[in-house]
Amino acid sequence: MPAAIEVNGLVKEFKKGPRAVDGIDLRVEEGEIYGFLGPNGAGKSTTVHVLTTLIPPTSGEALVAGYDVAKQGAEVREQIGAALQEAALDPFLTGREHMRLQTALQGLPRAERTSRGDELIGRVGLSDAADRKVGGYSGGMKRRLDLALALVHRPRILFLDEPTTGLDPQSRTALWEEVEGLASGDGVTVFLTTQYLEEADALASRVGIIDDGRIVAEGTPATLKAEIGEPSVEAVPADPGDRERLAGVLARFGDDGDCPRSTPDAVAVRLARGDGGLADVVRALDSEGVAVQHLQVHAPSLDDVFLAKTGRSLEGQGAGAQEDGVPDEREAA
Repeated sequence: MPAAIEVNGLVKEFKKGPRAVDGIDLRVEEGEIYGFLGPNGAGKSTTVHVLTTLIPPTSGEALVAGYDVAKQGAEVREQIGAALQEAALDPFLTGREHMRLQTALQGLPRAERTSRGDELIGRVGLSDAADRKVGGYSGGMKRRLDLALALVHRPRILFLDEPTTGLDPQSRTALWEEVEGLASGDGVTVFLTTQYLEEADALASRVGIIDDGRIVAEGTPATLKAEIGEPSVEAVPADPGDRERLAGVLARFGDDGDCPRSTPDAVAVRLARGDGGLADVVRALDSEGVAVQHLQVHAPSLDDVFLAKTGRSLEGQGAGAQEDGVPDEREAA
């Protein structure tokens, strides 16, 4: 079965800038939510701009819905919806007026425009604000309206570029629920770029991690985290004099060679595969009479994956960097 998105050796190099995308390969299946992770400047937005035909690739091949983005741009645009970082909304129009304009631009039959607009406004929870000017909307409301506008023509593939940046937790959760519904209920393929690890973990069936224009890791969140290692256990003895005995008990369950500790008094081990979990550790400590004042399990995270692949943490990196899709250099290199 053809992939929704297939990219082979994709390169984008700007005339007076860096090679923003440096020969990436990726494949996104129909109905999949694919999370594209990376810090600012990594190449995420440039990749989206190429896949949505906003800028041409320098070299390589990219097929979206089976169409070549460099040669069949019109056909690609018929199949996709896009909600990019900056929502193109007019502050002087209401939400309903935006929807009326978008349904007309997308060529929906006149008889269908009002019902389709009302359906989507209700779907993203904006019915009560539909007749208010967008200039008075919150950031979360604007992002939800932008998502609704991208869905007007029932696209097969939806591109969401940093859709929850700057949103409060409630607005972010609401947007996550809508995206999940699009994939699971409507079969829409979602290509999601994000800097937020919890967003990729919560939504994506697979993730690709891009750094300096190259994909450095790809797979399901669970698989990528499993590659880093098993969970670790950290404990702090109630009696500092019991630290050696505590270390001896934990050593039965794993190795402390690469395991970080939150405090100097703590003992931590990386659990060996198949050697039990927290309950077994607690039972062993009880049987040895070792009391602890603090005991917790640390599960590997996507940030651990990024750290292992690139040598630095993902979250918060490049916060002040210029984003990689440079508007004034969109001409091909």
